[in-house]
Amino acid sequence: MKKDNLHELFDKLQNDLDFAEPTNGHQQRFLEKLNESKGVATLAPKKKNSWLRILSVAATIAILLSVGIFQFNTARSIDEKVAKISPEASKTQFYFANLIEEQVKDLNSEKSPETERIINDTMVQLKKLEFNYTEMEQDLLNGGNSKLILSAMITNFQTRIELLNEVMIQIENIKTIKNTNDANYTI
Repeated sequence: MKKDNLHELFDKLQNDLDFAEPTNGHQQRFLEKLNESKGVATLAPKKKNSWLRILSVAATIAILLSVGIFQFNTARSIDEKVAKISPEASKTQFYFANLIEEQVKDLNSEKSPETERIINDTMVQLKKLEFNYTEMEQDLLNGGNSKLILSAMITNFQTRIELLNEVMIQIENIKTIKNTNDANYTI
């Protein structure tokens, strides 16, 4: 019986129903009225002042720049302190760092699907060795046994160079095997 009443109601109101879309901002006005009456939070954010947004972006950029400058100055100061303790260590570091950088460039130029895994593993190992070197620099600055630490620092560089050389040899072997296999398959 109620179902019939609903059908009758919709039949009577069929010509009077409004199918038009609400005007722009209708939802926002509705939510504001709802908040005023019941204290419910809005779903859509209110428009903020554009100067506040610009100010927050500028503050973020300023913070990032100051953190970057601080990090850069800290790294430089460690190198300068090591150079004061041992000028030879600074020269050795410069020489080995350039040599390692060249070998890393050569290694990255050899990257292919066959060598990608070994190169990525090598880069992880190099990062570990660099971290160990940084710890040794800190130990040196903190007044540890300088001869022992300097010897360990040089050994660290030599280990990195040997690692890069061994990986380059392995990559050459991979390339040779691949070329041999390709030659065997081509007719």
